[in-house]
Amino acid sequence: MLWEEKCALTVRHLLKSFPELAYTTLMTTLDRLHRKGVLVRIQQGRAFSYKPRWTRSQLLGEMALNQVSDLLSSCGAGAAILSTLVHAVGRRDATMLDELDALVQAERARLKKENDR
Repeated sequence: MLWEEKCALTVRHLLKSFPELAYTTLMTTLDRLHRKGVLVRIQQGRAFSYKPRWTRSQLLGEMALNQVSDLLSSCGAGAAILSTLVHAVGRRDATMLDELDALVQAERARLKKENDR
């Protein structure tokens, strides 16, 4: 709901989309998302309104980055995870492998440029 709107929304406005929730439940949830940095909170008089900090794709990308980073650092089997990723991408759409390769090349170039500074 928040991503579809152009402006920040109050709890009362959002409650219409969540009739099964109590006002305080929705208010608590939005406050927690604000404290986690997912939402921006703006005071409007005595009420707060909320809007997403990032676009939906930026948020999903950040969540995926965190999950993959955790996997790579915790299991010590980075090669297995990377090979599984490549296999999954290839299964879904072979042309995505070309996109993955282009992203790898771009990241290599970025890191090289960063190291040359």
